[in-house]
Amino acid sequence: MMNLLNYKTIILIVFAAILSLASSCEKVPKQATQPTTGKLQLNFDFYNEADPMEWGNNKYTNAAGNEYSAYYVKFFITRLTIFKGGETTVLNQFHNSHYVSTAVATTLQWTIADEIENGSYDSLSFTFGFNDEDNVSFMFANQPEVNMLWPEELGGGYHAMQLDGKWRLANDTLTGFNFHLGPGQFYDTSGDITGFIDNSFVVSIPSSDFEISTGSTTNLILRMHVDKWFTSPIVYDHNTYGGSIMATQDAMEKVVMNGHDVFSIVK
Repeated sequence: MMNLLNYKTIILIVFAAILSLASSCEKVPKQATQPTTGKLQLNFDFYNEADPMEWGNNKYTNAAGNEYSAYYVKFFITRLTIFKGGETTVLNQFHNSHYVSTAVATTLQWTIADEIENGSYDSLSFTFGFNDEDNVSFMFANQPEVNMLWPEELGGGYHAMQLDGKWRLANDTLTGFNFHLGPGQFYDTSGDITGFIDNSFVVSIPSSDFEISTGSTTNLILRMHVDKWFTSPIVYDHNTYGGSIMATQDAMEKVVMNGHDVFSIVK
């Protein structure tokens, strides 16, 4: 009888041990990670000096005294970058460009795909146009971006900008201008192209600090001051450079120089 009791006791102890081991092997549910990120949205608008830009027939006078009007502006910004305490983050890396056209309302609002860690950010910057590494011909197959192709014989890839309109000549007639920016060209003494120039440039915007809050979208207005394309540091004169500048690096160089302070952030 004693042996039978001992045997049953041993069986119970072993069974309890097995149950205990099985219980200890059960996965402890992980606690849900609390989100720590938010979103950033850029909204584009356009001014001429202190007033909203009026596209079409409204007349403006630039710093060179050219009376002009503009139909639209189209451009790419790429490599949007944010800065925080010495750390640099390039956003939208899987599709690192955004196309903007005043003729396409849906392009005037850009919600960046990235989830951004919450906190205070010092500033932001971006590349205006595509740099040499990114400017690959025929990477866009659909409208409207496909219309921004830059001629292969002039360097290929895509325009950084198309700003089109008309200005009044000294003889009081109106003529069109295509204020276009893209790859520039080197020419030899015979007028043949010998190489190309990267006319993209980085825009670092002062006073562009912003906050990202968990679960929220931070909205910033990215404003283009259209008049500044013709103002500073170079007074740009349509009468000097003519209506089309795609094959004139001297003119496009002036566009690049003036472009660094064309944008501001409005909070």
